[in-house]
Amino acid sequence: AVQLVESGGGSVQAGGSLRLSCAAFGLTDNIEFMGWFRQAPGKEREGVAAISSRGVNTNYVDSVKGRFTISLDNAKNTMYLQMNSLKPEDTATYYCAATFWWGSETAPTRPEIYNYWGQGTQVTVSS
Repeated sequence: AVQLVESGGGSVQAGGSLRLSCAAFGLTDNIEFMGWFRQAPGKEREGVAAISSRGVNTNYVDSVKGRFTISLDNAKNTMYLQMNSLKPEDTATYYCAATFWWGSETAPTRPEIYNYWGQGTQVTVSS
């Protein structure tokens, strides 16, 4: 099994920045993709960004392009999400997730494709 532990959430004013981290433990050798997802109260979980295990392929939802950057440090088995120019609509619980090969080189942002999930970290952006 794979265990994922997020950290780095918090409260920030609009325009500010946060960096989320996701540390992976356990049987991580077969993980091909990792991603960040978020869920606001009363809304469905949505994909934010995803990355291939070698960091070659990345994928972002349109609403965060140019503001968020996903990255990997394989030596530390850790994935990051650098979030800049934060907006109140970015407020949500953020989750990291990991999955195996799913049949495409495109880093997937659909939650149903992912097998392992972290516990979530809260991000609150005030106006």
